[in-house]
Amino acid sequence: MADPLDTGTDTLEAAYRVRLDEFEGPLDLLLHLIKKNEINIYDIPISAITKQYLDYISLLKYLNLEVAGEFLVMAATLIHIKSRMLLPVETDGDEDEDGGEDPRAELVRRLLEYKQFKEAAAELVERGQHWREVYGRPAFCETVSARLPEEIDDAPLDMTLFDLVDAFQDIVQRTPVKAFVEVTPDHLTVKDRMNYILERLEYEAAIPFESLFVPEEGRLVLIVTFLGLLELVRIRLVRAYQSEAFGAILLSRAFLPATAGDAESEETQP
Repeated sequence: MADPLDTGTDTLEAAYRVRLDEFEGPLDLLLHLIKKNEINIYDIPISAITKQYLDYISLLKYLNLEVAGEFLVMAATLIHIKSRMLLPVETDGDEDEDGGEDPRAELVRRLLEYKQFKEAAAELVERGQHWREVYGRPAFCETVSARLPEEIDDAPLDMTLFDLVDAFQDIVQRTPVKAFVEVTPDHLTVKDRMNYILERLEYEAAIPFESLFVPEEGRLVLIVTFLGLLELVRIRLVRAYQSEAFGAILLSRAFLPATAGDAESEETQP
């Protein structure tokens, strides 16, 4: 895959890395790719999905995201499944009981089970958030309960790490290369960009995701800004969401007015 973000990663802060497993896991990435490509989960095109998965891992590493071992294990699993599907199917009567099983079957079972638990957990969280805001008398509880499913359906849609990475990649790809003039500030740090984002959100209730990125500042600034945003989302100072399906990604405060330095001190406290 041609690297759409190639700027020379040596200039990035080598010591700063975002741990990927603190956001999502390998099954989340597979489900994201299946949803993005509108794939039937029971009939995964393993060759195409393996290539996209490996391309995605390369992109995440380039963005200085620390890819946990589980992602590499899943990559090996996908390659193994792909190799098994390339082998001719044996029809001997002596084959093992499971010899004719689709090599993808176990992966599909894992994905369906994970998806089921993830959706159930998300629903419980949403219900908990709604009930925390209910202070009605007992006589009204039944009425509130009856309205709850509709309110949940209308709730904003929170973005995943992979949604944000896709949106960021689209911004870079849509920007003509000639628009990039690499002028790197003397002190370009993730913490500075975190404070920049927090300052923006002090004066605006919500801002579009794309408004954080100014192509003329150069790809290095874009990447460090994106890393700063990911860190703020990880420590839950910023929320990324869509007000409606397929709508623009918005960023809002999930905190009292603070700075990146305050967040860092909180992170280091025992």
